[in-house]
Amino acid sequence: MPGERKWYVVQTYASYEKRVKDDLTQRIKAMKMQDKIFNVLIPTETNIVVKDGKSREVTRKLYPSYIMIEMVLDEQSWYTVRHTPGVTGFIGAGTHPMPLSQDEVDRIMSGMKKDEDAPKIDLGIKVGDTVRVIAEGVKKGFTGPVVEVNVKKGKVKFKHDMLGGATVEADYRDLEKI
Repeated sequence: MPGERKWYVVQTYASYEKRVKDDLTQRIKAMKMQDKIFNVLIPTETNIVVKDGKSREVTRKLYPSYIMIEMVLDEQSWYTVRHTPGVTGFIGAGTHPMPLSQDEVDRIMSGMKKDEDAPKIDLGIKVGDTVRVIAEGVKKGFTGPVVEVNVKKGKVKFKHDMLGGATVEADYRDLEKI
């Protein structure tokens, strides 16, 4: 139905998503298209990566080289997006852009909201890796193979040879992968 707001996926050159978003936002204002192009979104997720005992937030693109645009599709809005530097085209059948279904939009948006509330933690440690306790205390220097990783609690269980293969639990910040 013409005149209806829908979400479309636009392909960009590799690693140009932010630049295209910024350029398109400027073009929308310059060409007075705010009543036809509403949102420009780069779907991302935020993870906490732990390396060498230090944690940092890392934002990762869910769909590299693609951005989402909420717009009313007509010749003018299509032209504005299509002729933005870095845009290689719309996703669709032939020369006609295909809007995302509401289920697809909801799935992508809910995934992004989830990440805003509680970022995933990437400990850089998985079952089978060998770890060593680096924190001061009784367990300092303990080593062994990882048997369980609890990302939600930030805890790692590993078997310690000197304790007869007993399982030891430690906070991920107290460990280093060896």
